[in-house]
Amino acid sequence: MTKAFETVLEKTFFFFALASAGVVILIFGFMLVLGLPLIKGGLFFGLLTQPWSPHHGVFGIYQMIAGTLAIALLSVIFAFPLSLGCAALISVLAPPIFAGFLRKVVQMMTGIPTVVFGFVGIFLLIPIVREVFNGGGMCILSAVIMLTLLISPTMILFFSESFDRVPKSYINAVDSLGGTRVQKLLYVILPCSRKGILTGLMLALGRAFGDTLIALMLAGNAVQMPGSLLDSARTLTAHIALVIAADYESLEFKSIFACGITLYLFTTVLILMLRASERKEKP
Repeated sequence: MTKAFETVLEKTFFFFALASAGVVILIFGFMLVLGLPLIKGGLFFGLLTQPWSPHHGVFGIYQMIAGTLAIALLSVIFAFPLSLGCAALISVLAPPIFAGFLRKVVQMMTGIPTVVFGFVGIFLLIPIVREVFNGGGMCILSAVIMLTLLISPTMILFFSESFDRVPKSYINAVDSLGGTRVQKLLYVILPCSRKGILTGLMLALGRAFGDTLIALMLAGNAVQMPGSLLDSARTLTAHIALVIAADYESLEFKSIFACGITLYLFTTVLILMLRASERKEKP
């Protein structure tokens, strides 16, 4: 009876795994089919390098690609040391009571809706940025700061779980040699958790690429090449949300499928990089 039950569970999990993969493939296929006229007509790569100028009949997305890369990469760069430090505090450095409390707070933050972060950014962060830097407030810096807070909890939990999986025998060996907590972290835990840290970093970058509301609410949505952190910018996801075209056959409408395909390509590159790093880790 137990073996039969395990077989049923195995088949059920396998079915849902196939269903999940199938949904992802179908979504990509949907975007690919609707964007096929762009590829056949040789317009797809043109959209990647042309500016967005509807009044001149040009619907390129390269400014949105630049805005996406700027906001996503900067948010991960800001979030990484913050997340790594908090994870080290939770798993190694802090007393157990405070570490448990901090872990609960971080877990609670992962459940806060993205729109709440956006409202906090609008009513609290943007006035501060406007006052300090004498700018408009709705800019790359505001979006990066709030996106950093959004992706950090996931990274913190992922890093701390990686730290907790370090073999206890390694930890006991450092303790027996009289090593401090900082030495334990630097010379044992971090090197042993390298794979988990890289995985968490890639997942956070993927989430930063795919976020819509933070960029939509805080980045200003100006279609331009960003020159500084105080410039407004538009991301690919925000562009998909903002484009309204009554003619579904128009190049303006089809440009959103170019945005979707580009986002999928970004995600694919991240997954391939993650798989490549995992193969290097194997003996």
